[in-house]
Amino acid sequence: MKKYVLDLQVSAVEHPNSKYTLIKLTDKEPLPQMLPGQFVEVRVDGSPTTFLRRPISINYVDRERNEMWLLVAAIGDGTRALARLKTGDTLNCVLPLGNSFTMPASQTDKVLLVGGGVGVAPLLFFGQRLKDSGITPTFLLGVRSAADLLEYDMFSQTGRVLVTTEDGSFGEKGFVTNHSALASETFDRIAMCGPKPMMVAMARYAYKNGIECEASLENKMACGLGACLCCVEKTSEGNVCVCKEGPVINIKKLLWQI
Repeated sequence: MKKYVLDLQVSAVEHPNSKYTLIKLTDKEPLPQMLPGQFVEVRVDGSPTTFLRRPISINYVDRERNEMWLLVAAIGDGTRALARLKTGDTLNCVLPLGNSFTMPASQTDKVLLVGGGVGVAPLLFFGQRLKDSGITPTFLLGVRSAADLLEYDMFSQTGRVLVTTEDGSFGEKGFVTNHSALASETFDRIAMCGPKPMMVAMARYAYKNGIECEASLENKMACGLGACLCCVEKTSEGNVCVCKEGPVINIKKLLWQI
């Protein structure tokens, strides 16, 4: 897929809570083709301590508005600078990068999309693509508390939403890996993104139940093109650059302790 370096205009900025920022970007020309699971590398201007681009998952693509959404967690100098963007600002992006989630072969497949924290970001885009293809996905979202639940209305419009909170303030109390649906229902495919311990636990569940499962890895990335080698992951097929041969990888290839 062709890569682009574009100066995109910020069409809107939303702050769902003190930690997260939703940045909506547009262009005078139609945005390039993008697939769920892919990401962009953004240049961070105005941060004297940030020299490298930051990889951000594509949260959603609104073709009618010609918008791409990026959901950013402000946890470092670079992402805090991104959180200060205003409507009308310009953001330089390299896109689209990486591979994508695999679409089910059958419309009858029951698909579970599991996300933790800001790892929920790429699942909204994938869920919308599944819905457009005739599949209603089930989302299983895990957060610390109700205040950390992101884009709940959008997820609810796209599929069925199950939620776990660590403090029990919304949905079931506990972690996503303990949700009652995992014991009472069956699924044909799982796609997930979030903290590695969560994904390893879900991988065990998938292996145990013979479920096809893909994980979107969040290794540190600098170039996004497979040149700097800082995102290398060991797999059953050797070392791979997550930015180029991922970020979406079938768990059968991952050398996790399962």
